[in-house]
Amino acid sequence: MSEIGKNLVVISGPSGCGKDTVVKHIINTDPRFVLSVSATTRSKRPYEVNGVDYIFLTSQEFIGKIAGSEFLEHTLYCGNYYGTLKSQIEEKVAAGKVVVLVIEVEGAANVKKVYPDALTIFVAPPSLEELERRLRNRGTEDDGTIKQRLFKASEELGFKSSYDYIVENNYVEQCAQSIIDIFDGVK
Repeated sequence: MSEIGKNLVVISGPSGCGKDTVVKHIINTDPRFVLSVSATTRSKRPYEVNGVDYIFLTSQEFIGKIAGSEFLEHTLYCGNYYGTLKSQIEEKVAAGKVVVLVIEVEGAANVKKVYPDALTIFVAPPSLEELERRLRNRGTEDDGTIKQRLFKASEELGFKSSYDYIVENNYVEQCAQSIIDIFDGVK
């Protein structure tokens, strides 16, 4: 087992399933866990803070970091780049933390190739109808983007069996505790 791999928890799930809210609850509940802040080229939402929610980069900056091999994984998702900077992981594991990556399914598969001992957990919505309701209630995307995200969600749900564990997010606290319990039972 690698030091980094055994301290990585990879969380994926469709946009709107509540994975970010669940991970925030985990981090606020258990001080062992810290978030790996992903880099992205998508526009910052009004409530988001650069360096806290995401590291917001221009496409040119992102592509420069790809060329410099600075990413553990990266992908183009719904027209924007997303990726995990190696430095985010290495610094936090060196500080003795368990690093949580919230990434999409392609990125999760790439992390698993590099760190086979990383724990992968798919957070599933109770239903596609509930997922659509959550996306619409956010009020952050137009109808076309919501439809694009729902189409992508149906594709992503097809990959959930490739994860070590699947946890349904009906209630944030319960889902977060299930993830902590899985980590404690495996590691």
